[in-house]
Amino acid sequence: MITYAALAPHPPLLIPDIGGSRLKEVSPTVEGMKQLAQEVAKSSPECLVFFTPHGNVFGDCLSVLGERQLEGDLSSFGSRFKVRAANDLALLQKIAQECLDRDIALVILDRDIAENNRLNPDLDHGILVPYYYLIEAGLGDIPVVAISIGFLSELELYQFGQTIQKAAAQAGRRVAILASGDMSHRLKDEGPYDFHPDGPVFDRTIQGLLAAADFNGLFQLGGELRTNAGECGFRSILIMAGCLDGLDVQPRVFSYEGPFGVGYLTAGFKPQGAAPSLLAQLEDAEHKRLQEEKEQASLPAKWARLVLEQYLQDQTVPQLPPEWQELKKHQAGAFVSLKKNGQLRGCIGTIQPVYENLAEEIAANAISAGTRDPRFMPVSQGEMDSLSYSVDILGEAEPCRRQDLDPKRYGVIVTSGQRRGLLLPDLEGVDTVEQQLTIALQKAGIKANEPYAIERFEVKRYR
Repeated sequence: MITYAALAPHPPLLIPDIGGSRLKEVSPTVEGMKQLAQEVAKSSPECLVFFTPHGNVFGDCLSVLGERQLEGDLSSFGSRFKVRAANDLALLQKIAQECLDRDIALVILDRDIAENNRLNPDLDHGILVPYYYLIEAGLGDIPVVAISIGFLSELELYQFGQTIQKAAAQAGRRVAILASGDMSHRLKDEGPYDFHPDGPVFDRTIQGLLAAADFNGLFQLGGELRTNAGECGFRSILIMAGCLDGLDVQPRVFSYEGPFGVGYLTAGFKPQGAAPSLLAQLEDAEHKRLQEEKEQASLPAKWARLVLEQYLQDQTVPQLPPEWQELKKHQAGAFVSLKKNGQLRGCIGTIQPVYENLAEEIAANAISAGTRDPRFMPVSQGEMDSLSYSVDILGEAEPCRRQDLDPKRYGVIVTSGQRRGLLLPDLEGVDTVEQQLTIALQKAGIKANEPYAIERFEVKRYR
């Protein structure tokens, strides 16, 4: 069962031999952390489950440390604080099985796997800072589970939280949840990033939602607000909320402040009995959204989806429906892009037409995007309903100069000898010509100081 759930910030200066005299500047947070830790201890947990945004974070899965003994220290911050704790492997295996049953991607990292892939096999500061206060409260002798958040969809993160609740019940374990995360990093110009007005808005909104235990409200926040705020705790909060699904909770905000341009929020949730589950409502809303997306999709995107879904089922290509014959009247290069939870899941295309018509061009590239993009594992049948499709149909490329480029309007091709790199236009995070050229050159393996030719092209994007 879940005995308690908490949100805690993780600035290393909260550790006395790091913060020193500066602890006075965050005294509300220090007091909040102490009160929170006491509440966790009163719930008599048998295991602590941590969620951290500063561990081994991946775009397409969550990860959990899998060694029998977990270690960590804050020596890189100048502290003598270090810990060694037993990993609750029995609970971890229950969580992993629940994830497998629900098709939620979770990777277990032992020390060999971590070190061979240049990952961190130890507890990071996102865990160690709140753990310090839990140890002070007498919880240093119970097992832990250390989970790193992943860039999955909001719904998947919530579902993952529910798998932990179920796993705890199956294991007969009293589990306390500790979601680690700071709020906005853009509260002041002298903070880690420049000030953005959405920073304070985000922090006020999250504090209000958690004070009311309004977890449904978390799903109403816009992605732009979170991005502008520069936060690192939202995904941890979503998983924590999922852990409390179907439970009536008593919320308490212990403290909030932002003295250095970063918001520090401590909050706790004490389960008090059963309540209606939010999960079915969230899953139904997501199903309706995906159905609407499919129904409103463009002809090229519908064709790409139809091709890949049939190919994944029986390795055959469907016949082009009679009402879609328009695609046979044109010939052009085309890129098919797949996204899952807003993250790229595959993208393959042709600069110039390779096939007799656009229908064949899209079909071939849809299959390749789903099964042959070397950056990703092949798409599984279980993922098909959660994919979004877009098709970029390319115009003819024309030679140009650097000053003729516009990353929002034109794609770019760079060429040096046999090496060639292409980047589509209007990509998220590519806002300048310099960024566009840098990425295209990297894709081609061309150094910036080498001579290279530039071409530009326009595209029509179909979703």
